[in-house]
Formats: sequence, C-alpha cells, structure tokens
Amino acid sequence: MSFTLALVGRPNVGKSTLFNRLVGKKLALVDDQPGVTRDLREGAGRIADIKFTVIDTAGLEMATDESLQGRMRKLTERAVEMADVCLFMIDARVGVLPADRIFADILRKKNAHVILAANKGEGKAADITILEAYALGLGEPIRISAEHGEGMGELMDVLRPLSEQFEERALADAPETDVAVEDDDPDAPRVPTRAKPLQIAVVGRPNAGKSTLINKIIGEERLLTGPEAGITRDAISVMTEWDGVPMRIFDTAGMRKKARINEKLEKLSVSDGLRAVKFAEVVVVLLDVDIPFEQQDLRIADLAEREGRAVVIGVNKWDTEDDKQDKLKELKEEFARLLPQLRGAPLVTVSAKTGKGLDRLQQAIMKAYDVWNRRVTTAQLNRWLTGMLEQHPPPAPGGKRIKMRYATQVKTRPPGFVVMTSHPDLVPASYTRYLVNGLRDDFDMPGAPIRLTLRDQGDKNPYKDKKSSQPSRLSKHKRAPGTHR
Repeated sequence: MSFTLALVGRPNVGKSTLFNRLVGKKLALVDDQPGVTRDLREGAGRIADIKFTVIDTAGLEMATDESLQGRMRKLTERAVEMADVCLFMIDARVGVLPADRIFADILRKKNAHVILAANKGEGKAADITILEAYALGLGEPIRISAEHGEGMGELMDVLRPLSEQFEERALADAPETDVAVEDDDPDAPRVPTRAKPLQIAVVGRPNAGKSTLINKIIGEERLLTGPEAGITRDAISVMTEWDGVPMRIFDTAGMRKKARINEKLEKLSVSDGLRAVKFAEVVVVLLDVDIPFEQQDLRIADLAEREGRAVVIGVNKWDTEDDKQDKLKELKEEFARLLPQLRGAPLVTVSAKTGKGLDRLQQAIMKAYDVWNRRVTTAQLNRWLTGMLEQHPPPAPGGKRIKMRYATQVKTRPPGFVVMTSHPDLVPASYTRYLVNGLRDDFDMPGAPIRLTLRDQGDKNPYKDKKSSQPSRLSKHKRAPGTHR
C-alpha cells in the first residue's frame, strides 16, 4: 500500500458506505442513524490499479471534553494527523453546515493533503451544495455517490498523482538492506552522505522524551508534532548533522499502553512506530527510566530485530535517577532477560533535558551502524567454524552424524551467513544459537540482528544410490558353480 486515506466528516455523511465500497466488502456497519461508527476501522482499499490503506473514522463532533463524543473526536483527529491523505465528506443533500466549516479549518491545519467530496450527490438537488462547498477553501469538490458508486473515476484521478508522489518518496527514503556481498567485493560499507544520510528512528512510549531528545540533537527547539514532508504523515523526519555525520531522524507518535477507551488509538500509535522502523537503518528505542521495558517497548525492539535493523536502547531522564549504579545494573539485567535476541546491543543512559550522555548515544549509534555493515571473509569464517566445531561438535540426532563443511557471508545490512552442512533440518535451534553467539563474540558484532542459514550441501558422491546396469568386475570373472578350468 503506497499511502493511507482517512475518511472524515460529520456523522451520517456516508463514510462507512464509501469505506465498504473501497474495500469491496461490507466490513463497516451502515445505518441511517448517525454515530454508528465509534472507533477506527482499517482495510485494504482499491480504485482500479490504485491500492491504499483506507481508515473509516467516527463522525466529527463539536464536543472536545472527555465525553464519548469528545473521545471519538480525539481519535478521529489522531487518524487525520497520521493519514497521508484525508477525504473530507459532506452531505450534498443537507448542504454545508457551520460544523463543516469548522472541521474544514481543522483539517487544513492537521493534514497537507485534503480532498473534498460531496456525497449523496446524485440528482440536481445537490447542485447548490456543490457551489457552497467551494467556500470551504479545500479546492474543487468531487461529486460522488458512495451508495451507487458514482464519482469513483473522478476520485481516482485526484488520488493517482498523490499515490505516485508517496510511492516515489517511499522508494527514495527506503534503506538499502540485505546487500549481497563477496570476498572480493571492492565496495566498502556505505558512508552516510547528505544525499543518502544515516536513517534513525526514535521510538518509545508517550512522554519518554523523544521530541525533547531530537530537539537537543539538532540544537533548536522545533515543534515535531505537525505534518512535514516525508515518507509518511506519521513519521516526521528531520535532517541534521550530528558530529559531522549526515542523519535523517524520524520522530514518531508515542506507543501508548492499552486503555479502556483508547485501544484503537493504541493500535494506530504502534502502527506509527512500525512504519518508522521499516524506514530506518538504526532504531533507538527510548525508555523512561521510571517505567522501563514496558510491553510496547519490547514489541518494537523485537520488531526492529526481526526486520533486520540495528538497535540501540536509550534510557532517558537519567538526571532524575538518584541511585544510578544500582539502577544501571538492574536495567542491564532486565535487558538481558527480556530481550535475549538483542544480546550485546548497546544500552545508553541519557538526559534529553540536559543533553548529558548524547555523545555516548551518538557513538553507540555509529557502532551499531558499523556492525550492521560488518563483513567477514570466507577464510576467517572457516577458521572460526573449525574452532567452534572442535570446541562443541554438533549433536548426532538419531545416530545421524552432522557434518558442517564450510561457512561464508552472503549479505550485509544486516550480516547474513550460510553454513553448508549435512542434515540441516536436524540441527537443533540451540546449536544454531551457539553459532550465532559465536559470530557476535568472535567478530565483534554485539547486538547485531545476525541471519544464519543452514544449507544442505548434498552428497558429493555421484554414484551414491545409482544402480549400475553393467555387472561388477568381480561378478564378471566369477566362475559359475560346477565349472572347471
């Protein structure tokens, strides 16, 4: 999906009807009674060859308090901030209401790409509303009928250039990963430049201090909550040079804990972090020293490892901690216990408020990036493999002896290795972990998301299991019973 489209508008303007049409299924409840949709529903939308993620939102209400309507409005506004494109729908049968004008002003501030659609626009009765809609200041309204499928061609024409724009940005900003390598490859690990800067995602719970940290890094107080050109609306990027290294830093919405009223919001916030991870080379998981290693922190760190990204753990608000020595020991123990797949990844204490520890954070990021690009020659690997096998030979499950013949590196970003072996399907996971941990320790790759593949080399004997059609030399000269010389 190249972009996200949020359907917004007053209650009962036909958002859910259009959502069902775009996804091709009746996923959303539809009724003449307003306010049927109370949370967010996401689906795979499509118009002709344009594919996108479509979000059905609750109707925009005037309430701004903590009532049900007020919470629904906050949820919808959050979806608007995160979406790439908003389709603002009005009801062509009832005309432009004062609430439509207020919501149009809000949308202009929260999202750069707003499309205006006058729904239920079939028939001449809607002509007056179409003229009134120009006064909303959102450009030319598209006349559609979600129920009858009218106006979908016009909507497609407006979405196409936006789709191409977001697709180009995504391709330009996507990091280069799984790079194939050979021993004689002359290319050194890529050095970050202003054209291709080092891409870092800062993720974590709300109030962990992500925006404060980024402000301190770039050296200016900059509001990082509004929309800005980038790969998505939800991952706001800032270009900077940190100790001479060009970087693009993505600030993300906080990954909220589950709450009784905001479970859908929590889902969207996590989605925000997930997208940022996929567009990063190094992921900084920022923890609050008072509540470290929350469930959402663990999820995003695990996802970064599974996506093959370098990970750095940052513990913020260190200036507020009194017993620093004992706290650091406790944090390292929790890290090793809760995230064993990231064993050895750097854990750095910082204070985004005072700036203390930022130099160590920058060094940890560059070290993680270097490890992510690490290359080992085949000769080094095979000497290492011989030593690992001598120290701890692989088991022989069912009496079948496992022979590991040689190892080679096939990729970087992250480091990927292949070990040629007999019976790869019989090698236990514990032995694979033994090899991966050995690679980390012996080639200085702490915390790297190492990919190790066991591949069957096959038997080199071409005559094995091959029945000869000719008699053997022994049988050819063997005398028949009862014969004499």
